Order: sequence, then structure tokens, then C-alpha cells
Amino acid sequence: MAIRYIPYFPNTLEGQALLDNFVRTKRVLRYRDNNRAIERIERGMPFYEIELRERVGTNADRNLLVQGECLSACAYLKDRGITVDLVYIDPPFASGADYAKKVYLRRNPKVAEAVRRAESELDIDELKTFEEKMYGDIWNKESYLNWMYENLMAIRSVMSDTASIYVHLDWHIGHYVKILMDEVFGEDNFRNEIVWKKYGGVKNQASQRYTTQTDSIFWYSVGEEVTFNVQYRPMSQKYVDSEYKYVDEEGRRYALLRGRSYQGSGGQTKKKYLDENPGSPITSLWDDDNLQLNTSSAERVDYATQKPEALLERIIKAGSNEGMVVADFFGGSGVTAAVASRLGRKFIHVDINLNSIQVTRERLRNAGAGFDVMEVKDGVSLYRNPVQTMEKLRTLIPGLRNEEALDKFWAGAVIDTEYGMVPVYLPNLMDGTTRLLDKPLMNRILHEAMPDLPEDTRRVVIYYIDIDNRKDIERFIKEQNNTLIEVEFRDLKQVLDEVVVEDYAEWSMSVERNELFEGWKVEILQFQSDRVRRKIEEVNQKNRQQVLNLRAKGKNREYTPIELSEEGLETIEWVSLDCTTSEKCAPWHSECEIKVDKSGYVIKDGIKTEALWDASIRVPDKPLRMKIRNICGDETVYVL
Repeated sequence: MAIRYIPYFPNTLEGQALLDNFVRTKRVLRYRDNNRAIERIERGMPFYEIELRERVGTNADRNLLVQGECLSACAYLKDRGITVDLVYIDPPFASGADYAKKVYLRRNPKVAEAVRRAESELDIDELKTFEEKMYGDIWNKESYLNWMYENLMAIRSVMSDTASIYVHLDWHIGHYVKILMDEVFGEDNFRNEIVWKKYGGVKNQASQRYTTQTDSIFWYSVGEEVTFNVQYRPMSQKYVDSEYKYVDEEGRRYALLRGRSYQGSGGQTKKKYLDENPGSPITSLWDDDNLQLNTSSAERVDYATQKPEALLERIIKAGSNEGMVVADFFGGSGVTAAVASRLGRKFIHVDINLNSIQVTRERLRNAGAGFDVMEVKDGVSLYRNPVQTMEKLRTLIPGLRNEEALDKFWAGAVIDTEYGMVPVYLPNLMDGTTRLLDKPLMNRILHEAMPDLPEDTRRVVIYYIDIDNRKDIERFIKEQNNTLIEVEFRDLKQVLDEVVVEDYAEWSMSVERNELFEGWKVEILQFQSDRVRRKIEEVNQKNRQQVLNLRAKGKNREYTPIELSEEGLETIEWVSLDCTTSEKCAPWHSECEIKVDKSGYVIKDGIKTEALWDASIRVPDKPLRMKIRNICGDETVYVL
């Protein structure tokens, strides 16, 4: 349950036209959940405890990485009086797609050196790999727009008076969100629609339509005054060589321009120096080649939907000055925070996915930035990210199965000896607005979902994360339930607590002294991750079935399962040592950390090496704790 609710504004609804554009149309854009969204906004943003997980550097600028949802993060900022000067968000596009990352098994460090001596460099394509879902972008239009409306209201509430927001979307939902932004920020504060060409050449024309090469970025300000620095498109070298052909005694290049003559004399010549010409002002069409992120780009971090640094550099330079606060509430790969830090701005990175926090933390730490890593303690123990947690939940609720007689509102049903088929409702962890079981949601269950159930339904089970005054809701059910169906409540947090199970590790620790190093060595002897093994078993089973299906069609295919060694060390991606405290749950302090890349080579404290990992890590002082991350992204802390 939220500790309290933080108002969006001093007078929450004063001056806010709540979805009036939708109501005025009197047509298909009037959504049935608008009233529910308004009630939530009137109540305020949910404020939860927020825990410091790690401090990197001194963090004098109070930079933040927050694992949590946009609303909860904004509630925290609002409560602390923190305002932001520039917002860039790249939220889900309501595209109906799931996004995944490739997971690579590393080399077994026990045999890595022997393998290197025996063979040439291993081709990345030959590495055994599988995919893990990172987040889902599966929404219906009504739910998405109400969710997005609340997020925009929350973001607006923490923006300074001269702040801007750039919202990055595509053709799926962008035109609808533009209407929401007119409501939240005001039509008069719409500045530009920027059209970004996200990639270059197109190999194949899309069937029955034009191939889409662009996204839209909607730029709004909070008020009339706004921070805006004109950006310029640099001149091509060909143009510079042809026009600025002259060099003066100081070495400055210049062009000779002939001025106008009104006497027919031909006019005077004038020098125009190259270093005084910034180029052409940037327009709303951003089709520069350098704004595209190529597949071979060095800045890629294997994160779905990653955006190029040059794109964010343009936005941040235009919309903020040094020392200002730049925020991204759907931070993804951390490009906004990384570029903001490099340009001398303060940053706030928010994302609900653990992988986003991990990737961004390493990116910023390697760049020498200081920041705090925070976690919103909203009572939900996520299994890596919301989409994987939702999939995992179905296996943790005994007897839950799909039922064709039920619509998509219900997660499935369980069979009870007394009540027969019992429909089960689960809140959608990918949609934070369903976390709280309140009267509007209960009203929808009673009057929309339950009347459509099969006639012989006698009971339903409603799982919740938070519940708004349970006695009041139970009284509401007695008054409003026009069916004979009983309603049973269950706390989903008790189920979620069973999701996170720690990995097992064995290690040895010793003092090491030689001509190159003096300090402590920790060698990992065993690492067993039940979660990774289960995932590999699923992948093997799927691949085996695909091969059998192909053979049944007469195609000759071989099946090679993914196998792990007894030590399991090839499932380790990252190791860190803390020499500061032995308290398991205290904020982390990384004295030394290594990351094992796809080919088994060591990246130590952000520096790539040519050494294959030998299953050990070294620090000058005695280590007190060790943190290990498996290749799927799960982290476990061990007291040494």
C-alpha cells in the first residue's frame, strides 16, 4: 500500500482540461475509463518508500537512477522538491510487440585457455544463445491512453516553469498522444513536431503500403518562456572547400562575398570567416546521417529500442544549459543520462526494468559519472521485469489454466472441488494503474466482467497488489453485486515473494602477493542458477520440437542442445566486490568489478582487456561482500 498520495499540483484540477478534447468530439475518442483516470489524478501520485541501493562516486550533483514506475518516481521527486528542466521520454509505442535481448553463454573459464590455444577466435554467431523478454508493448488503445495521460500529468507536475518535454513516438499512437499533450501542457505550448529519420536505405518495399522510415518527436513547453538554444547543421566539407578557399595571415579560412551595388559599380567585396559561420539552423526535419544508429555502431549496448547519442545530444543542447536537470522517465539503455552527464547536465533516469538499471549503471560508471541507484519499494518483487513476472505468475498460481469460455479480462481459471471453474483476475504489472484495487476497478469487475461469465460460475478470485480500504470495497460489493457469484480476494505480493530465489555460489578467498599484485583474490568454484537452467531447458525443448517438425516435413536438421558444465561458471556475466560493509542489504559500494563479454574476455572496471576470465576477481583490500549477476540479469549478494 502506498504510504500516502502526493498531489500533482497545489490545486490538482484547477486549469486542467481533463481529456476535454475527447469529450468534445462526441465520437470514437471518448474512452470508458476516463472517469477512473480522473479519480486517480484527484487522489494524487502514489508515494512509496525508496531505498538507496548503491552510490557511485561522490554524487555532488544528486544524479539519480531509479528502478520504479514513472508515477512513483515523480511522487518522490515532488515530495523532495526536485524539479526538472528538460524531459525526453521514449515510452512504449502501443505497437503490440514484445522486446527481447539476446543472452549468450560465456566460455567456461576452467577450459577457456585450452580452447583458445586449440582453435581460432570463436565466431560470435557460433556462440550458444537464446532470448529473454525484456518488456512488453502490448496495450489496447483505451488502457494505453489513460496510462499515458496519468504519466504526462505526473511528469508535468515536476517540471520547472521554463522546462520542455520531448515525447518520442511512432505512427501507432503518436497522433492520439498529441491530443493528450494538448490537454496536459496546453495547445499554445506546442512548439514543434520533429520528424526523425531513424534509418537510411530500405532494401525491400513494404507490401501494400509505404515503408516507414521516420518517428515523430512532439516538443511542448510548460509556459511561454522556454530554454531553447538554436542548433546548427554543420556545413559539408565539399561546401567548405568550394566556398571558403582563402586563408588570412592568422590561418583563418574565409570566403569573399560581393556586396550589393546600387550605382552599378559592382559593389565591395567582404570577408566571411568560416569560424564565424555555425552553419544552417536546424529545422524540424532531422534526416542527418549521423543521427542514425547503425548495427555496427560502437555505442550499441544490445538494448532493444536504443536511440543514438547524437539524437539526444541535439535535444539536450537545444533544450537545456549546463547545470540543468535532464530527466528520462522511460530511460531504457540510458542514452539520455549518459549524454546529459557528458554535456555537463544533471540527470534523472527512471525505468521499471532491472536490465535498464544495470545497463545504464555500467554505462555511467564507465564514463566516470557519480549517481545514486534507488529502488521504489512498492511491495512488488519483480522477476527481472514486468513481462517476465507476468509469465512467471501463471506457473506460481496452482492449477491456473487458460479457459476458452473466459474473455481476456480474466487471466484464466482454476478448478475447485466445491465451486467448479473459478475465474482468476490478475493485475497487469506492465500497467501501473492496475496495481490498486479500488472502487472504480471493482465496479468494472462487478458490472462488466462478472455478468459475462458462464452461468454456472459461483466464485471468482481477485488478486491485488494494493487495496484501497478493503472493508469499504467489501461493503461496496454487497451493495452492487447483482450476481450470485462470490468474490474472494488474495494478496498477489505473497505469490510474488516466491518469485525471487537466489542463485547458489561456492568460492575461495585468499591473499595473493606477486610482482604484479598484492591483495585479495576471490575465486568462484561453483555457480548454480536454477532460473538459468530452467530457461535453458525451455529453450532446448523448443528447439528440439522445431527440429522434429522440420524432419517430419522431410528437411534434414540436426539438434544440438545447450549444455552447461558441472561448475556452471559460463552462466556468470558480472561480478563485483564490496570492501566497505558486510551487511547484506546495505547500499552497495563496488571496489572492483568485472564483466565477461560474449567471447569470455574480461572488462575490468569498464576497461576492455585481452584476457579470458579465469573465474577470479582481485582487490587490494579484504572484500566483505560479493555480487554476482547471471547471464539473464538476476543479481545475488553473498557475504564473504
